[in-house]
Amino acid sequence: MSSGGNPSEPEASRRAVAEIELAALLRPEIEELRAYVPHDPPGIRVKLDANEAPPSASPAVREAVRRAIAEVPLERYPDPRALRLKEAIARRTGARPDELIVGAGSDEVIALVLTALARPRERAPQPVVLTPSPTFVMYRVSARGHGHKPVEVPLDPSWDLDAPMMKRAIEMMRPNVLFVASPNNPTGNRVDDARLREVIEAATGVFTIVDEAYVDYAAEGSVRGWREQHPNLGVLRTVSKIGLAALRVGWLEANGALVAELDKVRQPFNLSATSQAAAAAVLEDAWDDVLRDVARVVEARRALAEAISAIDGFSVTPSSANFLWVKTPGSAEAVFDALVKEGVLVRSFHASGGRLRTQLRITIGTDAENDALVTALRRARGAA
Repeated sequence: MSSGGNPSEPEASRRAVAEIELAALLRPEIEELRAYVPHDPPGIRVKLDANEAPPSASPAVREAVRRAIAEVPLERYPDPRALRLKEAIARRTGARPDELIVGAGSDEVIALVLTALARPRERAPQPVVLTPSPTFVMYRVSARGHGHKPVEVPLDPSWDLDAPMMKRAIEMMRPNVLFVASPNNPTGNRVDDARLREVIEAATGVFTIVDEAYVDYAAEGSVRGWREQHPNLGVLRTVSKIGLAALRVGWLEANGALVAELDKVRQPFNLSATSQAAAAAVLEDAWDDVLRDVARVVEARRALAEAISAIDGFSVTPSSANFLWVKTPGSAEAVFDALVKEGVLVRSFHASGGRLRTQLRITIGTDAENDALVTALRRARGAA
């Protein structure tokens, strides 16, 4: 119930469903979930809350998309196999097309994995999904929505994997799927290779997915080469974080036989023809331009981290992504509210409590947006 005594929106929704006598059909896991509703306060002029890339500095990227979409036969269904797109991904990553499954962003690919790998272990009431915490929220949301039990292991004090605790959780909980985002969202850091290897080696019989949504911004590069030694390893990627979020294209690289099984639960035309064509065209014809955009973000990330760290009381975790994990002096909520008043929107984690109470996630924007942010943060310092 809200403070005013009126039913909350989820409670009201449940009552409405009960009135049409369908509430008993809803899975109980759904009750604790909330539909995704982006925070959209009025007056925002600098939007740095969603890890979106700044607009491309090159007209070649938009031109490649424009030409590709113009050639799509709108009266035809998309290629259900997405062959051109898979071949373009393969050329850029080194994967084989038969080791790839593509979807409408990483979100759909995660859902496909959880749909297919949903058989509970022997004597277990439901399948388990294991993740570190904090991390990408859709692992937990998708797990609950697909009937899996999410189990979260806190990151260590430096926001890295706690390998001993992860190994203990693997042994005790026997998960079906393990997700590790590297670079991690929201902390921005790439997890330690030695710790990650230790966890993967302990996860025998567990489909272990390293989510590399932000790997293009990481100097160390991908761990996809590890798949030769670890056949249970999958690598999740997307073009959403490098300036093509509107296309909603993500993919998983994994064992070809497993990919063939996952493909059985994929809707045949899951990725639109326009998205397939546009993403393939950029990968084929404008990839160098994308990489130059990425390099500009990396340089802006360095400069912005220095500027924020110079503000009294603020500190920044070293980032390998296109955003910064910022510790505030005192309540992140107060800083967040002060920024909103300045027309600047970032992501605050104060509602999660604990050590997240003082954390903001700030996307790298354009030079003008980054300057506006720093100015607003200096003014917000007094609100912390």
